[in-house]
Amino acid sequence: MKKYLSIAAAVMLIATTFSGCKKEETAGDKVKTGLAVISSIEKSSDVKDGTGLAQMDSTVVAVTVDKDDRIVKCVIDSVQTKINFDATGKITTPLDTEFKTKNERKEDYGMKKASGIGKEWYEQAAAFAKYVEGKTANEVAGIAVNQQKYPTGPDLTASVTMAVGDLIEGVKKAVSNARDKGSKASDKLGLGIVTNIEKSTDATDAKAGLAQAYSYYTATTTDADGKITSCVLDASQTDVNFDNTGKITSDLTVEQKTKNQLGDAYGMKKASKIGKEWNEQAASFADYVIGKTVSQVKGIAVDEAEHPTGSDLTSSVTMSVGGLIGAIEKAAAGAK
Repeated sequence: MKKYLSIAAAVMLIATTFSGCKKEETAGDKVKTGLAVISSIEKSSDVKDGTGLAQMDSTVVAVTVDKDDRIVKCVIDSVQTKINFDATGKITTPLDTEFKTKNERKEDYGMKKASGIGKEWYEQAAAFAKYVEGKTANEVAGIAVNQQKYPTGPDLTASVTMAVGDLIEGVKKAVSNARDKGSKASDKLGLGIVTNIEKSTDATDAKAGLAQAYSYYTATTTDADGKITSCVLDASQTDVNFDNTGKITSDLTVEQKTKNQLGDAYGMKKASKIGKEWNEQAASFADYVIGKTVSQVKGIAVDEAEHPTGSDLTSSVTMSVGGLIGAIEKAAAGAK
């Protein structure tokens, strides 16, 4: 009898030990997912030699961070949206123009020919993202740069020589924004951006013209089966106004905020049938897609205006979700 009791006790001890290890491994494998967008319109200019420019530059960072707030994975991209207008305030850039990100443009962006190390923007961004992995936000903030925000440390300048000021700020903000959404360190991390200028309008005698870059962003993680394990969504409407003489009337130094940053100030709640602001609906949609594959997300029922129609979703999301779905699709396709 004693022999059997000893065996049973040993089995229980082993089971408890393995159970404890499993719990510890699971807890240690958990990561938080973060997204940040840094935007500027400072490079916009009045009409000169017949052409004005509304330029929106957005640097976007996706991260996963561990329990010690060290970066596990990082993806960086940027979208540069250029909208031209003439001396009468008429927009000359086709409103159906496709705006690719710098990662999507690759060699077409054209940094390599001016680079001292012969590297294109997407190559340097990937090298910087790899460089910050394993670091905390404070360590990233301490990266040595000169007054123009170019890196100066030899451990970085071999692979990155472009200005990294916005990249540093983006990484810091993404880490600060990171939340536990259910992802693990082994999951792939993807960043998706979709941009259009369809809501831009010409200037008239009575009304200022509007150059608007409307972008959707997501940081999405996927597991080995291609199912979404975490998702963070955001969007921005970056506007530049101009008059019918081709002069810009917007303050180019104003901070450009995303819809998540605007919160209630965005103003969707008052027009919402369910009384929800944009950031609340985006968060609900992000939670809704967790556990789904991209094919299932693309199959979400929507009407012609891309508003959801399924009763399991319309109680929390009634705004158009086409841009969000497009961004998620891109993020999953490029996840690493």
